[in-house]
Amino acid sequence: MSAHRHIVPPRADEGHLKLTETELRHWGEELGRSITPPLLVTLTGELGVGKTTLAQSICLGYGVRDEVTSPTYALVQEYSAPRSTVFHIDLFRVDSPDQLTNLGWDEIIAFRALVLVEWPERAGPRLPEGHLPIDLDYVSGDPARRILLAG
Repeated sequence: MSAHRHIVPPRADEGHLKLTETELRHWGEELGRSITPPLLVTLTGELGVGKTTLAQSICLGYGVRDEVTSPTYALVQEYSAPRSTVFHIDLFRVDSPDQLTNLGWDEIIAFRALVLVEWPERAGPRLPEGHLPIDLDYVSGDPARRILLAG
């Protein structure tokens, strides 16, 4: 996979952007429209911070027309889009990088696709270089906003 430049959203304060859910969805759709496959995007953040919401928005902007659901129990969801297949992977229930083989990890990563990975730290050394990291965090004292770090 080719390396991607940092994507710093407009109005970002030193690479940080505090967003409402509506703004996060809009940013995700814009990112989805701009993606050229193959690309692996990692989504990091605490439970409930908005990783799946962002993945849904990226998929919408990328052209996925099916309902995008959380892959927490299925671990891998596959969608069709005009530019490529999209794989949405949730590694929350993966205990070690060795378990990725059973998910078809190597085949998915080698595929010319958009791959969205929640809880990427659980992939350990099997996470390829050249991916686009996106981190979400809560804003202290403001439960309606999230901090977005991309790139």
